Amino acid sequence: MKRLWAPWRMEYILSDEKYKGCLFCSFIKENRKNDKKNLILHRGKHCFVILNRYPYNSGHLMVVPYFHTPTFDGLSDDVLFDLIKTTDKSVNILKKALNPDGFNMGLNFGKVAGAGMEWHMHMHIVPRWTGDTDSMPILSETRVMPEHLSATYVCFPSLEGRGLRGG
Repeated sequence: MKRLWAPWRMEYILSDEKYKGCLFCSFIKENRKNDKKNLILHRGKHCFVILNRYPYNSGHLMVVPYFHTPTFDGLSDDVLFDLIKTTDKSVNILKKALNPDGFNMGLNFGKVAGAGMEWHMHMHIVPRWTGDTDSMPILSETRVMPEHLSATYVCFPSLEGRGLRGG
C-alpha cells in the first residue's frame, strides 16, 4: 500500500540511530527526557503508551508491557490487568482528544499475523472516523494520513502531568 504523505519516514531513513535488537526495550532503558523524541506518551507501572511512528491512522497508539515477550507468555496477572486498564484509559483519552467514531484494537502474534515487532508484544489502538479510508486504499492502494505525528503528539498534554491512572 502506498502512502500519500509520510514526512516522518525520511527522518528514520536518514537517521544514524538504527536500533539493534528490540526497539521497545531500547526505549524503556532510555532517559525519560527522550520520551517526546521517542513518542512515548505515558510510562506506567507495568506498561507504557507510545504513538506508532508509522500509523495506520492519526492517533494510532500502542500499549506495550515492559516485560519482553512475543505473546502473553510470562506476563503476570498484574501486568495483564495493567495492559487492559492502560488500553481502556488510552481509548478514553483518544475519545476526548480526537473524537473518533470508533476504534480498531488488536494484537499480532508472529510475523505471519502482521507483527512488525514480533518479539515484543503490544496492543494497537487505532482511532477510526466514518469515511476515513473511503476508496483510496481499494482503488489506488494509497492511504491518506491527514495529520503529522508531532501534531498528534500534542493532543495528549494531560498524559505528562497526571498520567493515564489519574482519572
